[in-house]
Amino acid sequence: MISGAGASPVGPARRASRFGASLTTRAVALVVVLLVLTISYASSLRIYFAQSHEIASTRAEISERQERIADLQGQLGRWGDADYVRTQARQRLGWVVPGETGYQVVDAQGNPLGGGAEIESSGSTVAEPQDAWWAKLWGSVEAADQPAPAKPKEKTITTKTETADGTR
Repeated sequence: MISGAGASPVGPARRASRFGASLTTRAVALVVVLLVLTISYASSLRIYFAQSHEIASTRAEISERQERIADLQGQLGRWGDADYVRTQARQRLGWVVPGETGYQVVDAQGNPLGGGAEIESSGSTVAEPQDAWWAKLWGSVEAADQPAPAKPKEKTITTKTETADGTR
């Protein structure tokens, strides 16, 4: 009976230390599990936000392209109209209807003003007229008639050397 009284103070202290150790182990395990879950959810959220941004930019690009398609279809529809084609031929190419007298207005340097001098695209950019293919061809024919003078060949001097044993 006395042994029961002596064993009693040692028993509760041992139980308290086991309870504290298991609580610490459980807490560490819980923190590790929560940390792993947080990392996995964070990477998933990062991927989700990146994909939603990509979807939004793709939708914006699609709407811009649809607007461009609608604009091009409108231009295509205008080219189906014979009056529009005639007007463009007069403005861009300087064409005239048979029986009319065509005039070309030039500036002080002799450059044409108006039809043929500029072709306007959908924006306000003005394209400079390029030389016609036949002008480039004729320029190459003229260049072929006037070949560049041939360069004189340089004389090379070779020297013969003898070695110590008498061979060349």
